[in-house]
Amino acid sequence: MMNRRKFIKVAGAITGAAAAPAIISSAFGAGHSKTQKIGCLFSSSGAMANVEGRLNSVVDMAVAELNAAGGVLGKTIETVITDPASDWPLYAQNGRQLLLQEKCKALFGCWTSVSRKSVLPVVEQNDALLYYPLHFEGEENSDSVVYMNSPPASSVLPALEYMMSEDGGSASRFYMVGSDYVWPRTINKINKGYFSSLGISEESYKETYVPFGFSNFQTIINDIRDFADQPGGPPIIILTVVGSSIPAFFKEIINQGILASDIPILGLDVLEADLEGLDTTSLVGHLNCWAYLQNVESEANTQIKSNWASFVKSNGLPYKPDVMIDPMVSAYDGVHMWAKAVEKAGTFEVPAVKEAFDGITFNCPSGYEISLGSENNYVARGVFIGSVNENQAFDILWQSDDTPKPVPFSPYA
Repeated sequence: MMNRRKFIKVAGAITGAAAAPAIISSAFGAGHSKTQKIGCLFSSSGAMANVEGRLNSVVDMAVAELNAAGGVLGKTIETVITDPASDWPLYAQNGRQLLLQEKCKALFGCWTSVSRKSVLPVVEQNDALLYYPLHFEGEENSDSVVYMNSPPASSVLPALEYMMSEDGGSASRFYMVGSDYVWPRTINKINKGYFSSLGISEESYKETYVPFGFSNFQTIINDIRDFADQPGGPPIIILTVVGSSIPAFFKEIINQGILASDIPILGLDVLEADLEGLDTTSLVGHLNCWAYLQNVESEANTQIKSNWASFVKSNGLPYKPDVMIDPMVSAYDGVHMWAKAVEKAGTFEVPAVKEAFDGITFNCPSGYEISLGSENNYVARGVFIGSVNENQAFDILWQSDDTPKPVPFSPYA
C-alpha cells in the first residue's frame, strides 16, 4: 500500500534533493513579510518518479535565479516541495495544504492529466494558480491553470501529419497503445476523429490500454507485429504509455528486434530521460514530439543546460547533469512567467496576477519567445519532432515556423 504520509520540505535559494524532508515546516512563518512561498506538486516516488521528481529541482533552480536577481517585488521566493507519490488523491491533499497551511500563492505541479484534474478543484475553490508543465489532451480551459505546454492541435496533429507525409514514411495504419487514463484515451479519440476527417477507415487503426506501471509488453508487441503484417499500407505505433512503462516498452521493442524501419514509434510522452539506461542503437529513428528538445541550438538553451549541470553538481542531486527535458523547461519557464505577471500586477494576489497575464512573454530555451494572450491561459509555444539517436537523445527532424495559436478544444474530439 502506498505511503500516504504527507512530507513537505522547504527550499530557499537552493535546496538539495538529499536534504531530509520535514512535515509541513518552514524556516519562516507562513506570513513572514520578507518572503513569499510557491508550492511544488511533483512526485519523487511511485510510478511517475523516473522523470517527474526532477521538476522539483528545476523549480528550485528557477527560484534561485529570481532570488539572486533581488526576488520578486522585493521578497525572497521560497519553494515548498511535496511528494504526492504518484497517488492521484494525494496531489489534491498536498495542494490544499500548500494553499491553506503554507499560504502559497501559486503551485507548480502535476504530470498526468488525472493528477491535474485532482488538483483543479482545489485551486479553483481557493483562488489560487496551478502552472501545469505537460503537453496534454486539451479539452479544458480553467482560469486557475496556466497551461505551459501544447494542446494536441499544436503538437500531436502536426506530428501525425508529418508521419503521414512522404518525408515521414507515408503512414496509413496506426496501432495506439497507452496507459489507461484520460490523456491517452482523449488523445486517441482526437486521433480517430482526425483519421475519420481524412477518410481513413476504422480497419486502419487499433487501440489498447495498460495499467499504470505496466511492464510486460511481450503479448502487446506480438499483437502489434500481427497488425503490421496486415495489408493496407505502412503502420506506425502511437505510444501514450507514461512513467516507468515507457522504458519497459522500449526494452521489449529492443528484445524483439523491431527497428524504426520496420514499425516506427511516435512516442507522445517519450523524453530524453526515458532513454537513460537503454542502448538506443537499435532505437534510432523512433520519434517524439514536444515543445522543447535538448539538442535545439539557442543561447538560452546553452545557458539553462550549463546552469542545470552546475545546480546538479553543487546540490548533489541524483540526476544526470547533461539531460534536460521538455517538462523541466516548461516548469522553469512557468516560474519566470509567474514572476513577470506578479511584477506587472504589483502584487502577489491572484486576481490581479491573472489580469496581468495578457502580453507576458519569455525567451524560452527552445529558441522561441513564448507568450500568454487574452483568450485563454494556454501558452503559445513552438513544437519539435525529434528522432532517437545513438546518444540517448533526439535529433530535430522538424520544427514549427513560429508559435501556433493554442486551440484548447479540438474539433475532432
